[in-house]
Amino acid sequence: MTRPALVCCSHGTDSPEGRAVISAIVGAAASLVGVPTYETYVDVQYPQIDEVVASFDGPAVIVPLLLSPGFHTSVDIGRAASSREGLVATGTLGPDPLLVDILVDRLAAAGLRDGDRVVLAASGSSRPEAAARVEEVRAALAARIPQPVTVGYAYGATPKVADAVAEARGDGRVVVASYVLAPGHFANLVAAAGADVVTDPLGLAPDGSAEPRIAQIVAARYAGV
Repeated sequence: MTRPALVCCSHGTDSPEGRAVISAIVGAAASLVGVPTYETYVDVQYPQIDEVVASFDGPAVIVPLLLSPGFHTSVDIGRAASSREGLVATGTLGPDPLLVDILVDRLAAAGLRDGDRVVLAASGSSRPEAAARVEEVRAALAARIPQPVTVGYAYGATPKVADAVAEARGDGRVVVASYVLAPGHFANLVAAAGADVVTDPLGLAPDGSAEPRIAQIVAARYAGV
């Protein structure tokens, strides 16, 4: 029996660095899964998801390269998955224990100190299910570090990251843990929110390559269908 193809669907970005990170994640996931793999988007970049699923026959698993559910998963990806037989969409990358591991590692590398306060900064969505998933990640991160952890959003939800940073401001530093997948618009909004320290997007490894644990999550989503 032919194994389903893998369709990796990200938001899309104008950032060359962000595009490179996403493409590297897709390439690493393709190597792990070992099936024909397609890279596609819901906005900004092409080819977009409807074009891609119409371009080939046979079964496929669509894995959203998105950290939380929202409009794009329910509308764009949902529409594509229901467009013909043999297509199925998985859940988003988050929440996942590996994402929390990455956050903990990034905070440690940033020199997190006693007395710091942490703001988990997500891209944001107006959909309540997105906030619920981010809260799961916040709670899991708070269970791993002694510093208090709150949430802020770059767009589409409140509190905004800048407001969360201002609210957290006390005697110590405010450290933003970026819960954004790749460099680009949302990562720039997070970086400009006024924190003392901001960690890199989750998909960008410290050496500038793609974070391999993201590809592992993609492979796990594919295998779990």
